[in-house]
This record gives sequence, C-alpha cells and structure tokens, in this order.
Amino acid sequence: MNPTTTQLFKDTFQSEPTHLAFAPGRIEFIGNHTDYNGGLVMGAAVTEGITVAVSLRADRKIALVSDAGSEVDLSLDAMTPVSGLASWTNYPIGVAVVLRDLGMEMPTGFNIAVTSNLPAGAGMSSSAAFELATAKALAALYGYETDTAGFARIGRKAENEFVGVPCGILDQGVSAFGKADQLVRIDCATETFSTIPMPANTHFWIFNSNKKHSLVDSHYADRHKECHEARDVIQAKYPEVGTLSEADEAKVREMESELGDVRFRRALHIVTENARVQAVEAALAAGDIDAVGVSLSASHESSRVNFENSIPELDTLVDLLKAQPTVYGARLTGGGFGGAVMALTGPGFGEAQAAEIAAAYQAAHGLETTVIHTQAGEGAKLLS
Repeated sequence: MNPTTTQLFKDTFQSEPTHLAFAPGRIEFIGNHTDYNGGLVMGAAVTEGITVAVSLRADRKIALVSDAGSEVDLSLDAMTPVSGLASWTNYPIGVAVVLRDLGMEMPTGFNIAVTSNLPAGAGMSSSAAFELATAKALAALYGYETDTAGFARIGRKAENEFVGVPCGILDQGVSAFGKADQLVRIDCATETFSTIPMPANTHFWIFNSNKKHSLVDSHYADRHKECHEARDVIQAKYPEVGTLSEADEAKVREMESELGDVRFRRALHIVTENARVQAVEAALAAGDIDAVGVSLSASHESSRVNFENSIPELDTLVDLLKAQPTVYGARLTGGGFGGAVMALTGPGFGEAQAAEIAAAYQAAHGLETTVIHTQAGEGAKLLS
C-alpha cells in the first residue's frame, strides 16, 4: 500500500520488513476537549495517515528512521523519553514501553521505519496515528493480542505517560475505530465506541493555518487543569457530578461566582459542547444537515470565546468558510492553539472556492493555507 515505507526501510536497514501497519489521522468533527472531561465526541478517520514497517533485530537495540529525519539508535534496556530533534521517537518508544508493561515479551530489539502523508501540527492527530500504527506493527511482530479498544488505550497511555500530553481517548479511538463514510462516536465516560453514517453528498475540507501547534508546549495542559479545577468546585456542591461533562449549563451558570471568570468559561464551553454533540447526533438521525452545520459553527465560537484555544488565523478561516453558501459549518479541529479548520460542505464546494479562501487568508495573514479534501476512511490495520 505504501511502497515508500518499505523502500525507506530497505535503504536504511538493508533488509525487508516483516510487518507493515497503517493508521489514519482524524478529524475532530464535534466535541472539543470533551474527551478528557468524560463527555461525548465525534470524529472521523481520514484516508491520510502514517505507515510503519518493522522487523526484529538479533540484539537489544532499537533503530528508528523516518522520512523526515535521520536514523536514531536507542537501547531496549533504556527506553526513556528524549528531547530535541529525536523527540519524535517518543511516540513509538512510548508504545513499546506500554506494550512491554502489559506483558508483551521483547527478548530482542527492532528496526522501524515510518512515513507519513499527514501534515504534522495541523490538528489531525499525526501523533495518535503514529501510536496506533506502531502498536499494530509491534503487536504483530512480538505476538501480542488485544482488541480495537485495547489498541486505542495503548496509544493514549503512551501519549499520557511517556510523551506527557494529558489527552483523552478521542484521537486514538477515532484512529482505531474509523470506518469509511462513518463518524466515530465515543462516550468517553464509559469508553463506548460506535459509528454513525455520514450524510450523503457531504465532504470534508481541511484548511491548515500553517500556524503549527504542539500540544506538549501549548496551553493544552493548562486547559486540562482548569477543567478539572472547575469540576472540583462544582463537585463540592453537587457530589453527583463525577466529571465536568456530567454538569449542565444551569449548574455552571449558578456557580459562576464560585468558579471565577476563567474556570466559569472553561466549564461553560465543556457543558455546552457536550450538549452540541448530542444535538448533532439528533440532527444526523433526522437528516437535518443545516442543523449539524449550526452546531459546528457554534462549537468554534465557544472555543474562541470560552475556551480560548483558537487564534486569529483559525478565526479568519472559519469566517471565510461560513460566508460560502455551500458550507454547512466550520470549526477548528483538534486541540487548537494553531493547526487546522474543518469545513463540512455540500458538493457545490470545490477547488475554485477553496482557492478563493486560500487567497483571502494569505492576504489577511501573509501565510499560505494547505488545503486537504478528504473523506472518512478505515481505521488502523496491518498491511502485511
């Protein structure tokens, strides 16, 4: 499926890989930052993603190479996070550590080559795709078995505990459970996964702002902390509220003074976003695509005002897209603080409209936008 991965492996290690795996990036359709707050989210796996090739070694060494960097050599006996130019290796090594801790025996090391056709830093979760592809490949290589949800949890655990990003299950869950022409719905409180058909004749357009973000270095951890502090304040009065998403807008507004301005707005975003996910699910069931679009655009506005994880470049793209008659709705997708905007469009939106938006965006910000027209695709899988 991806001969460039095999070729990179052969060029680097002078041998054939024994296993290949692919995992897709994802679009966060609706449910911004609700995952680690025990809420509902919807996403779609895309057709673009990351492919890894692996084989066993005879020694205790791990050798890694990517299409974006040089070879990195590590020891199987010293799998610890690294910084600097080699920090990209934290994703596959983190997965290896989680698998080892789950009981996967690794008597010898491995070679791994990775290629990607997914833009890094665009809010499409190249990190989760890397984790899931690695987990699939290493599990096959060393004979470890788990189910689809198990692979998603392996990826999340690696990102939480090894990479150091306190993400929820959205990214890994969508990458694992993706289906063609389907949205993945996750109830993060119970980690229940299901799929919902995409509306007919609708399209995903992704506009990368090319303002790169890094969740490790951004305010993501701050938002995580603020949300959990808000939950604790609400929980003191309403002990039945186990997660922030279990609160509702009335409770949050009632406790505005106790929460203070910042925590109030963070909490308001989460509870209204959770309600928007439910509204989108109902609208999809009723075939009301216009109502879906209204919720998508309202989601972005809440991200901009209450969660403050948008930036002017993303706001410009959303405003330009909303002005197009064949765009149902648009919003930032992913963690925010840079990255990309997703638009749900009808078939009348095409390359001409995308080029018009790209030109207006460049005039406003002096940046080019990378445009991706994609569709919902399959989840993580072994290729051989």
